[in-house]
Amino acid sequence: MKIVMLVGQGESSKIIYNALIKITKIDLVIEESSVPIKVFLKRRLKKLGYLKVAGQILFMTYNKFLFFRSKERILEIKKVYDLCDKDYPKENFRKVVSVNSNETIQILEEISPDLIIVNGTRIIAKKVLENIKATFINTHVGITPKYRGVHGGYWSLVNNDIDNCGVSVHLVDAGIDTGGVLYQDTIEVTKKDNFNTYPYLQTAKSIPLLKQTIEDFINNELKEEHKKLESNLYTHPTLYQYFINRIKGIK
Repeated sequence: MKIVMLVGQGESSKIIYNALIKITKIDLVIEESSVPIKVFLKRRLKKLGYLKVAGQILFMTYNKFLFFRSKERILEIKKVYDLCDKDYPKENFRKVVSVNSNETIQILEEISPDLIIVNGTRIIAKKVLENIKATFINTHVGITPKYRGVHGGYWSLVNNDIDNCGVSVHLVDAGIDTGGVLYQDTIEVTKKDNFNTYPYLQTAKSIPLLKQTIEDFINNELKEEHKKLESNLYTHPTLYQYFINRIKGIK
């Protein structure tokens, strides 16, 4: 069986890779480049408008300070869950502009993987899903479909919905985190946690779910869960939203 990972540049992908190679072989890691800032802003402005995008940019700027203050807790989480962020081996690594590029499709066609594990990429385009005859699964830092999009752990806490503060492993379709759910689990949040540490807790909880999913796939036993949850799509908070929620105790 051949397994490929399609990943973004986030640390979570390296953590997942280093956990999975303990139980199975990963034939190739394909990492896409970040979306150019001009393209990112143009898309955001079209969808959300100037006021909200300006608020999100202000929050992202402030979050650099918040991330610096979160480093000690992040290191603690890594130690508790034995999370390794070592670089991918060069011989099993390829860099592409986008997971949706023709180059990516060509690489995947040459390898002909059975299973593709997605983490931290942009939305996988329909042309990729239709051209590559493999099962695509994604790790999502949120309980889908209730918390689709980004920062699902944070938004569930904002909504006082601790029962749905967690992580999902799901099949990939052409939508945004709308594929069939395979496994889900919740995280335990402490007073030391915040916007930047929730994803590390979620990544840690996703690893045993991914291992079980791989075992199910090998044994031809993949089964979708059928929970009746409302479907919501979330984006980055604005600086105003963050401080309003911070006053309420959500860091």
